[in-house]
Amino acid sequence: MVNFRGPLIRALANAEIEVFTFAPDFDEELRSAIIKLGAKPISYHLSRTGLNPLRDLADIVRLSSLLKNVAPDATLAYFIKPVIYGSIASWQAGIPLRYSLIEGLGFAYTSPDVGHKTRRLAIRLLVTALYRVALTRNRKVFFLNDDDIKDFRDRRIVRSEQVVKLDGIGVDLAEFRLAPAFIKPITFLMMGRLLRDKGVYEFVEAARTVRRQFANVRFILLGSTDANPSSVSLRELQCWNDEKIVEWHGHCSDVRPWLSQTSVFVLPSYREGLPRSTQEAMAMGRPVITTDTVGCRDTVENGRNGFLVPTKDVEALSTAMLRFIHEPNLIARMGLESRAIAEARFDVHRINRRIMSELGILEPALIPSEVSDSG
Repeated sequence: MVNFRGPLIRALANAEIEVFTFAPDFDEELRSAIIKLGAKPISYHLSRTGLNPLRDLADIVRLSSLLKNVAPDATLAYFIKPVIYGSIASWQAGIPLRYSLIEGLGFAYTSPDVGHKTRRLAIRLLVTALYRVALTRNRKVFFLNDDDIKDFRDRRIVRSEQVVKLDGIGVDLAEFRLAPAFIKPITFLMMGRLLRDKGVYEFVEAARTVRRQFANVRFILLGSTDANPSSVSLRELQCWNDEKIVEWHGHCSDVRPWLSQTSVFVLPSYREGLPRSTQEAMAMGRPVITTDTVGCRDTVENGRNGFLVPTKDVEALSTAMLRFIHEPNLIARMGLESRAIAEARFDVHRINRRIMSELGILEPALIPSEVSDSG
């Protein structure tokens, strides 16, 4: 909530909007950070994963009761379960204005592997039905890419007049500053939730391939295991680290020091909304290798600020990595192009002004013309 929504919370508070932040995992440090942003933290119960109808129904009822007590004018939900259950609870509580942000479609909508095909298809049907119930009760639904918009329209989850397309969730370009190109040693970094669908196994296998030729090249993996069904196991992470295939450093609250010692950022994901991690890397002037798939392809102009590779293709991924090793001059040149794209598209303050305009808080005239198209 602080890393991803902090600038928006602060902007709303600065506009003299009373902001309440609902989350199921507040600790004292997070509460303090939210209060410093100008908002009021409120805890509620919600299981992040799993679909237990009785438990989830009880969570909706409790959340609806909390919302009735707070009685806000508007709600803005993000992440799959808060969007679904938060929208329904807000409607039940009589909140007049309801909004949602779809940052990606997640496990249910990623192309299934053979072992999880039946389960994933069943979850997809259920999630689609729940989305349809929830989002028909929203005034606006924010999306980050055209593919997700098309999916939701085709599935009759949203109506065209509800849709607002954003250029990502953005980053603070003053905090994520352009850093000098890092070449010695050439270092590839992947960071995020360590899930199969993020392409972790492809990153590790590509690292194994490259290190057979160039033992001095570094591969850094940032992130932790997850309750998601496709999470990498702790045993696997420790094994890769012990074999010195990758350097695994766990979760990191401030990624900027790691990006400073990175030559190329890598995200071989199977599907994204519009990845924040890539936006951060681009803001700091890092070229990107990512997959030619939903969300990921929206961050890279192939050959300008990095390379696009097919999903699940270790050979193509390692070939792209070797390109930077054989032509290290690309690191600085493409890194500058990444920063230029980030400045043009991923300024969090401009994106937040767009969100606030759709919430009715700022006049549309205050929004720069290049982001005023609602998609």
